[in-house]
Amino acid sequence: MNDNMTSISAKLVAFVVFPNLKLLDITGPMQVFADANQISPGQYDLKVVSANGGAIPSDAVLPVATDPISSLKGNQINTVIVAGGAGAPVAAEDDVFIEQIRDLAARTGRLGSVCTGAFILAKAGLLVGRSAVTHWDSCDRLKDAFADITVQKDAIYIKDGDIWTSAGVTAGIDMSLAMVAEDIGRKYALKLARSLVCYLVRPGGQSQFSGPLQQQIGDSTGKFGDLNIWISDNLTSDLSVETLAEQVRMSPRNFARRYKQHIGVSPAKAVEALRVDAACRLLEESELPLTVIANRCGFFDDERLRRALMRGRNVAPGVYRERFRTGPGVDGGAI
Repeated sequence: MNDNMTSISAKLVAFVVFPNLKLLDITGPMQVFADANQISPGQYDLKVVSANGGAIPSDAVLPVATDPISSLKGNQINTVIVAGGAGAPVAAEDDVFIEQIRDLAARTGRLGSVCTGAFILAKAGLLVGRSAVTHWDSCDRLKDAFADITVQKDAIYIKDGDIWTSAGVTAGIDMSLAMVAEDIGRKYALKLARSLVCYLVRPGGQSQFSGPLQQQIGDSTGKFGDLNIWISDNLTSDLSVETLAEQVRMSPRNFARRYKQHIGVSPAKAVEALRVDAACRLLEESELPLTVIANRCGFFDDERLRRALMRGRNVAPGVYRERFRTGPGVDGGAI
């Protein structure tokens, strides 16, 4: 630990809640900052506030004890994080609460939201001209309601200047880890992520869903579940429509039609998504050359790997590895 970290003034982080918030939207990010104080003592001073203070009901059994937002007057605020949840639409229509949010935003260096908390920031006019994200199930609604916001529906979180927005629930943990990395360094955020038994801080651009998860969601009947597992285990094989159809004992034409009907994408796109997902894991977790990764994942060519990753993740392999790698060699090795 860097000794000079204990001598700095604690950064005030204020978590804003409202009735019927989603409990994990606030407890997840709060745990990140609380545990950061265990790794680097004295970094953060945590406050939970609401419009009028008191016990605020959540969507779970536990209420949340809060101070009134007015209690922060006169304080220098480093970070404000607005929770999401089923109560967000009602909170967004509370003019007094929205004015309080505007006042907090004017007095903080960093403003964030979790899940549908983005609607509160949007209602306050704080996302005008910005890129933002919310829970995948609410992205279209955010886009339709606020045409002056660029909604990036696949992102885990987005940092646009001093405003951060994150996707649903656990994405708030990713966002908070990234904030901690910005404050005290990536090395300490890595250590913190390990202590929380979660993924390394992810700098935004990864999709809310992996290729396999997208297919599980699409294939609600489970009809092609075994086939998708077989594909994942045989990425270097011939995965043409004819080969896949033979695996499930269907004609190629009928298979292609039924697969797209159940999964939502063509067999070729599904195969590419699984290969991209595998390549991303190797880019994150290993130092293997791109040629080796391309071969192991069934691309067999660096350029084919690059094109597929650009289509699937909108980023080149080298840039993806630089942003997301978690294997040996990151920040001088394992912590």
